[in-house]
Amino acid sequence: MKNSTRFQLMAMMFLLYFIWGSWYGQMSKYMFTQLGATGVQVGNAYAAFSIAMIIAPFFVGMIADRYFAAQKVLGVLSLAGAAILYFLTGVKDPDTFFWVILLYCITFAPTMALTTSIAMQQVTNSEKDFPGIRVMGTVAWIVVSNIIGYYGFGDSVMIFKISMVSAAILGVYSFFLPNTPPKPSTSTSFSAILGLDAFKLFKDRSFAIFFISSLLICIPLSFYYAMANPSLTDSGMTNVENKMSLGQASEVVFMLLIPLAFARLGVKWMLIVGLIAWIIRFIGFGYGDASSEWLLYLAIVLHGVCYDFFFVTGQIYTDSKAGEKYRSSAQGLIAIATYGIGMGIGSWVSGVVADMYTVNGVKDWTSVWMVPAGIAAVVLVLFVLFFKDNKIKAAQ
Repeated sequence: MKNSTRFQLMAMMFLLYFIWGSWYGQMSKYMFTQLGATGVQVGNAYAAFSIAMIIAPFFVGMIADRYFAAQKVLGVLSLAGAAILYFLTGVKDPDTFFWVILLYCITFAPTMALTTSIAMQQVTNSEKDFPGIRVMGTVAWIVVSNIIGYYGFGDSVMIFKISMVSAAILGVYSFFLPNTPPKPSTSTSFSAILGLDAFKLFKDRSFAIFFISSLLICIPLSFYYAMANPSLTDSGMTNVENKMSLGQASEVVFMLLIPLAFARLGVKWMLIVGLIAWIIRFIGFGYGDASSEWLLYLAIVLHGVCYDFFFVTGQIYTDSKAGEKYRSSAQGLIAIATYGIGMGIGSWVSGVVADMYTVNGVKDWTSVWMVPAGIAAVVLVLFVLFFKDNKIKAAQ
């Protein structure tokens, strides 16, 4: 692969995650402070992203991949997203906000799959080349989080204005990316997108337990994305966005440790370590405050262990169990179940729980965080008792 192509793809990933990182983690604080939203309204706004994630695979697999060049679709969707964000900046009613953010997410969610598709078709060796391209997304999230934190934009409409401008830039830039033509002969089928072909894997009890655990753990995961920022702000922590970016930094570190961890622990214990880390971090969020800020820092930096050791390890495990025949179906099934169904339920539940523990406008964050900690603990027990596989071996 040419260096020029590599740099183009790296810039593409940087812009995509710059757009996402500018608003996603801060949206709850903006809605609480500027729109006067309830917890349920905030949860619904985050659920909009999950709804879009369910729709996105059908759009990419059955329409975009079959009929249009991927970079052109990416450009059109990004420009459309920028236009919607422009209207979003003027919305003051939280119920109206939900419908506009849903419309925006429907344009944004497919771009995540499209950028991966563009990169995968342009690289020479995906295992060697793709990580260096994808990591620019994590770098972008760190950069934009620190910009927002430094200037104090976390609770202002500026988070969406930054996203809007970035989306417009990506939209124009996309038309100058390497040509990635449609693939009508290899387009993903309806059954593959739904993951129906992968149901054969459920004959393996350990895979079935992993699948159920992945879906359930996404419920507490949603609490982190929706409630961590306002919770840390209420705890008395300053420059919250800057400090939360430490979570993405730890993600890079633990990503590099995955090969070593596989050799030392095996897949079962890596997944268990990831689940234990979830429980510890929620307890840290619940009991940390200005006088015990180290608990909040611990909760933040555990993001790398939580995400990499469960979700990234889980993707590798799924890939190995499915083998070549069921790979696409299995990954599609996992994606819809976790980022779509699991996080969608979790986003709504997080809003309900936040309202449940709000009295006279003040949230009891300790009680709020004990709910996802309890859910994660139940998932851990389920997983330890019934998951027996500790090897990476493709299904026959």
